[in-house]
Order: sequence, then C-alpha cells, then structure tokens
Amino acid sequence: MSEELARVTVRILDKEYQVACPDDEREALLESAELLNRKMREIRESGKVVGLDRIAVLAALNLSHEILQNQALADEADRDLLGRLRTLNDQLAGTAAGGMSLAN
Repeated sequence: MSEELARVTVRILDKEYQVACPDDEREALLESAELLNRKMREIRESGKVVGLDRIAVLAALNLSHEILQNQALADEADRDLLGRLRTLNDQLAGTAAGGMSLAN
C-alpha cells in the first residue's frame, strides 16, 4: 500500500522549494521548513557568514547540535527515571517480602 505524496512548497530565505511528502506529514514539513528558515535568517543577519551554502551548513550544524543535546538530556532523564523506578520496585518488593514474613 503506497502513500499518496503531496507537493508542498516551502519558502526558505526568500527562495521557494517544492518538496514531496506524505499528506499526513505536511504540517510537520511546514514547521521544519519554518524552523530552518528562522535559523538561516539568524545566521545571515549576524553578518558573519556569507553565501547561501555556508548559511545552510551552519544552520544544519546548529540544528544537529541542538538535537544531540536534547537527545542527551532525554537519555539522562530516562536513566534517572529508570533508577527511581528500580528503587521504588525494590522498596515495594521489600515491603511485600517483609509483610509475608510477618504473616508466617
């Protein structure tokens, strides 16, 4: 079963690009394009980088860096949550075992 692809026009730094994507991913594509556009504008307006290619590469690097940082934070939060769950589980197991020994 193949998904229907929609042609979506996105505008990045005053240039239009047509992109094919599944219809149910259209909104996510538009949000992604807007984020990229904002990042590229910020870099261009800083005046430190010239050339569309360089601006695009720096924007991609900045976004990749943010993704990796967020992923690391999420992994740390997962490890912390797992540790807390293990502690609670151990406490519950200890309480259950202690309760059974009192009844015997």
